[in-house]
Amino acid sequence: MARSKRKTPARGITSAESEKADKAASHRKVRRTVRQTLPISQDAHLPLEKQLTNSYSMAKDGKARFDPRKSPEMMRK
Repeated sequence: MARSKRKTPARGITSAESEKADKAASHRKVRRTVRQTLPISQDAHLPLEKQLTNSYSMAKDGKARFDPRKSPEMMRK
């Protein structure tokens, strides 16, 4: 079996293995707000996820590019 390679030389800037718990909490907050808003008014504007959560407080801080010739091991998935 062949080893899978990245197509783009970019990786997440992180101090954590995964952002899964942060994303789950964010989605939970959105679903709860929507459930509370709908019974009050059917034609109310529902909030977006970006309005309720701060993506900068999550475990990852975006992505950074790297040179694949200098560090080919980072091209592995």
